[in-house]
Order: sequence, then C-alpha cells, then structure tokens
Amino acid sequence: MAKDDFSGGFDELTKDLEKYMAMSDKAPEALIEGAKALVEDLMKLPKPISKINKPGYTHLINSFTFRRSDKEVEVGWGKYYGPMLERGTVRALSQPMIRPVWDRNKEKYQSIMIKTLGF
Repeated sequence: MAKDDFSGGFDELTKDLEKYMAMSDKAPEALIEGAKALVEDLMKLPKPISKINKPGYTHLINSFTFRRSDKEVEVGWGKYYGPMLERGTVRALSQPMIRPVWDRNKEKYQSIMIKTLGF
C-alpha cells in the first residue's frame, strides 16, 4: 500500500472528530433546551384544588424549574417537599409527576436535544 492510501482515511477521521468536538461544545445548550421542554410540559399538569389561599402561595406544579450546574442540568421543584411527593416517604406513598411526563415524552425531548446539537 502506498502512503497516500492512508492519508484520505485519516483526513476523513480528522474531519469527523472536529465535527463531534464542535457538537460537544453545544451539549450544555442541548440539555437546557431539553429541560425547558420538560418543564413546559410539567407546567401543563392539572392542578388539584388547594385549600391554601395565602398571599404569596405557589402551587407545587407552578414551582417546576431547572438549573444548570457545571455539566449537568437538573429538573425539579421550587418547593422542598417535591422530592418527597415524587419518591414517597416512610409514611406516604409516592405521587410521581416528573417520571411519568418524562416517560411519555422522552423521544420528544431527545429529538430537541439532538436537533440542538446539529445532527
């Protein structure tokens, strides 16, 4: 084999690697876009009637949000008891909200993230 036979393959590999490296720079942005879509769907969940009418009270469903920390994006609640409802406690059964919405729409969120990456 001639030396030039390998150079074409390495050039293609280099181009592919450069493309993937550029996409990896967009990874945090893609995670944020997926999290935004998940939070939008969570905000559409039906809100049970609350007996709390205090000024400044926010319903648990209205407290869904996301935050970015280093290389991760977390979706959760603005209320401390959200995880207790999602997973349950020793004294209370779970009332999951995030997992069922994710399971129903995960292909949608994944396609949003893939589109943001530029695939």
